[in-house]
Amino acid sequence: MSTPPDRESWLAALRQRIPELSPAEALSRQARGALLIDVREDGERASGTPPGALGLSRGFLELRIEQVESDREREVIALCGSGQRSLLAAEALERLGYRWVSSVAGGFNRWKAEGLPVALGALDADAAERYARQLQLPQVGEAGQARLGEARIALLGAGGLGAPAALYLAAAGVGQLTLIDDDVVERSNLHRQVIHADARVGMPKTESARLALAALNPRVRVNVRNERLQGDNVERLLAGHDLVIDGADNFPARYLVAAASQRLKLPMVYGAVERFTGQVAVFDPRRVDSPCYRCLFPEPPSAAEAPNCSEAGVLGVLPGIVGLLQATEALKLILGIGEPLVGRLLGFDALAMRFRETRLPRDPACPGCGEHAVFRGYEDIQQLCAMAG
Repeated sequence: MSTPPDRESWLAALRQRIPELSPAEALSRQARGALLIDVREDGERASGTPPGALGLSRGFLELRIEQVESDREREVIALCGSGQRSLLAAEALERLGYRWVSSVAGGFNRWKAEGLPVALGALDADAAERYARQLQLPQVGEAGQARLGEARIALLGAGGLGAPAALYLAAAGVGQLTLIDDDVVERSNLHRQVIHADARVGMPKTESARLALAALNPRVRVNVRNERLQGDNVERLLAGHDLVIDGADNFPARYLVAAASQRLKLPMVYGAVERFTGQVAVFDPRRVDSPCYRCLFPEPPSAAEAPNCSEAGVLGVLPGIVGLLQATEALKLILGIGEPLVGRLLGFDALAMRFRETRLPRDPACPGCGEHAVFRGYEDIQQLCAMAG
């Protein structure tokens, strides 16, 4: 029986098969179009990486490489800390059919020692560990996580829809959340507004939510606005954000946000629930093909036609489902990935456990975004809603 080779013999054999490049040669080939892959772990890359290198941890290389580079004829160069893991990575790429693979001799340690350019990692060690599973997604990565960290999202309402949305946006690493709500926590809220707790009954919802979010992710900045959204403060409350999540429980606030969304060119992620059903859509005034909220509801319905949760009731889990769909759409908008719910209304029926998508085109005659729409002020919108009752 033959004796298996020891580790050093195995690495020596790999060096006979896998071309090794100096860091300077690797940099030169990268400039000519080669793909440089840094196979170190996320925490290692936090201290720096070669500019333009793709961060793809060795343990996920075989699973992810085809998603980011399917061309097996492209030259691929692997880099690690010292030049050993990159040999193993290059061998794995060979087995997957990549024809032109090599390894950086001496790895990133030698790269730095030779004074070659280094891009500081966008994430520190805490962030690399905290968002590790999300960072593995090629559609996110360090660049996407950095975009999330710079994002500013306003949440209208810290209740049924705002609670789950805020929790998951904070967990995902959104840099700043602004909570707008003038209500206090009541015991009847707790079966669906999971960001609050029994011990905080009577506390302003914004403050209760801030405590929960800080405990979940202290990296996130949480601004609280303990005031009711009205015509004279809507633009002040929403300006400076990247998007707004509509978790309002009344039509006057929703129509005000819709108008401010149009004027500020601020995407609005709409959500609503009643009894056992909910719906979600995205209204993005930055897009010429996007409808607005008033394409869906041109005029405010009466209170009898659209009762709120306290009047009609709601299954406790339903706002959680809809709020998470809103959070998903918000993350997609910030990252610039996927297909947002623009021009589409997604309905959910919990009793049938069925989603239904309805096309929602822009209405040329819409009083909010149509060609002849006229904005007469927020006070006019408040009066319109008041007349509807």
